[in-house]
Amino acid sequence: MDYFNKLKIKLKKRKLTVCIIGVGYVGQAIIKKILSKNIRVIALDRNIGKIKKIVKFKKVFYTNNYKYIGKADVIVICLPTPLKKNKTPDLSHLKAAVKSMKNFVKKGQMISLESTTYPGSTEELFIPLINQKRFKLSENFFLVYSPERISPELKIKDKNIKYNISNTPKLCAGYSKKCEILGKSFYKLVTKKVVMASSLKVAEASKMIENVFRSVNIALVNELKMFLDKIKINIHEVLNLAGTKPYGFTKFDPGPGYGGHCIPLDPYYLYWLAKKNKFDLKFVKTSGEINRNISFWITSKIFNFIKNRKIKLVKKKILILGVAYKKNIDDTRESPAFKISENIIRQGYDIEYSDPYIKTIKVSGKIKRSKKITKHLLKKFKVIIIVTDHDKFDYKLIKDSAKYLFDCRNSIKGRKKDYFSI
Repeated sequence: MDYFNKLKIKLKKRKLTVCIIGVGYVGQAIIKKILSKNIRVIALDRNIGKIKKIVKFKKVFYTNNYKYIGKADVIVICLPTPLKKNKTPDLSHLKAAVKSMKNFVKKGQMISLESTTYPGSTEELFIPLINQKRFKLSENFFLVYSPERISPELKIKDKNIKYNISNTPKLCAGYSKKCEILGKSFYKLVTKKVVMASSLKVAEASKMIENVFRSVNIALVNELKMFLDKIKINIHEVLNLAGTKPYGFTKFDPGPGYGGHCIPLDPYYLYWLAKKNKFDLKFVKTSGEINRNISFWITSKIFNFIKNRKIKLVKKKILILGVAYKKNIDDTRESPAFKISENIIRQGYDIEYSDPYIKTIKVSGKIKRSKKITKHLLKKFKVIIIVTDHDKFDYKLIKDSAKYLFDCRNSIKGRKKDYFSI
């Protein structure tokens, strides 16, 4: 049987079934796009009960049973790739998926991995599975890698963003020429432009570098922020001035640290791989350390301020505004707000928070509920920290009502008294 041409025709006619493994914000975005093409979808997730309450797609078969991947033509894997406590890659979610699918994959299928991971991972994970099944890769089974480029902002219904899944170029690489052709054909159903890489490893490395680039530049401005603060120079004015140059400079804003799935993790993934290959990526490792340590610098400044001013806090509580890892989203993964909160609690203080997108959080074992920002609330807390600069916040009210205001995002304009841009 000519499995390649059979799948190629199915893709061309859109007469296929796609199984999405991992129905987080990446999986959901792909499902939504595929459904718009009237393609059958299987949504597979171990927390499928929770997913079904959140995701209301019609004409989707929801399951947590891997046997149903046998009904799919294309399997797209969108699982998390976190770090272990020792800051080495944790591929346990991917390995568990491979183990669960081994009895159900069949000839004629294509697997596409979307998870962010180090170069070489796709082959390390799936070649043994294909060999164990005695499939012939590129003849009766196909393998591609296409790293996700989907922002959590897509989850926010009232948020208009410039780039979405349709107009963001999609990287794709295949194990072979036939895999490339099928991979490109599939992703043309998802986005307008598919950019092909020469190999799986090249595509994996490209995704790493996209995020390491941001990590290094954010670390640079965060380190400069700490130094320039020491010599009484405003980093934001400096960056705005540098940004007037129309070429040769890309502006990155300092903040309280970074969050999300990719930027806090990828430097360590790449550093681990370099070390394994007897190469020391000092610059990349340092960027990760700076961005993780910036939250300690911020809280140290606040503690010193409270001590030096002899400020008595009501119930020793500090109010944090914004706990998402960036503005206008409901994603708290690796958010610096949690590092700052934990630092505050370790020093014997406590926190409350306000975030229009996140109703509850868990900090140091305690559940906290978001407070609605009012003049009364702002007057109640002597020290307020802006960690995430959501557009929904009433900054005029915050500026006029807060007693001592620490701003990690340079979001307050026109206030000088008891205002500290950190």
